[in-house]
Amino acid sequence: MIDQFLSYLRFERNRSMLTVKRYEQSLRDFEDYFRAQDETLDWASVDADVIRGWMEHFMEKGNIASTVNTGLSALRSFYRFALSRQLVDSDPAHNITGPKKRKPLPQFLKESEVDRLLDEQEWGDTYNEVRARTIIILLYETGIRRAELTGLDDDDIDFAARQLKVTGKRNKQRIIPFGEELADALHHFIEVRDSQVERQDGAALLLTRRGRRMTGNQVYQEVKKQLTRVSTLKKRSPHVLRHTFATALLNHDAGLESVRQLLGHESLETTEIYTHTTFEQLRRVYKEAHPRG
Repeated sequence: MIDQFLSYLRFERNRSMLTVKRYEQSLRDFEDYFRAQDETLDWASVDADVIRGWMEHFMEKGNIASTVNTGLSALRSFYRFALSRQLVDSDPAHNITGPKKRKPLPQFLKESEVDRLLDEQEWGDTYNEVRARTIIILLYETGIRRAELTGLDDDDIDFAARQLKVTGKRNKQRIIPFGEELADALHHFIEVRDSQVERQDGAALLLTRRGRRMTGNQVYQEVKKQLTRVSTLKKRSPHVLRHTFATALLNHDAGLESVRQLLGHESLETTEIYTHTTFEQLRRVYKEAHPRG
């Protein structure tokens, strides 16, 4: 049956040799598995429980979800073919759901790295240096996205109430409070900007030396440059500072719903990934500190 299916893939469906070999490997592995479980089993008598057991066996051997799903895809295709050729009476793989791919945990800076960057690094008084430090503080203290940052205008800052009006995805606006450090940094930045840059672009907060609104790519390159000074993370983007903002709040007892609103997430489920991040931190602390950890 396997050979018939592979010929079908190769000559009728015109699948690549790589795909055919990958499917063959999955089917041979599954056949070895079910025959080891019960030598009376064959392709026609296998049921859904046997397939689920094979998937669990696959996962226990250390295979990732995408590998298991590739194997399941091969089984689905095989049984559809076998059913259409009346080689089997039923399709046991039809209603089986594969394992969900595990989302990578957000990368974030340690608090000590943020302190080193903002408090211990040397920052000059040129416009570019003042702007760079302001960008870092803005992203870290508010958790806003890169596009939200470049979209900020001077009028979006309410210094009296210490609030920032942010326009997020689908033009939804939210208000984010900020502290004294960011207020001081913004006051200083605007003073330096207005004395050194001739504005060419409306009311934008962040301007290039030529007076134009900064682009997302320019912000990305600036943040990457600054984070490289204190971090060895592979990813050193503005989004890392957004992750750092959320993780810092949760590590200091902020409620998940409050963090969701500050980040502008539609769903609490999106925000919950940061609880996994903080749990991983606790796990590492436990293993490092507990004598029997």
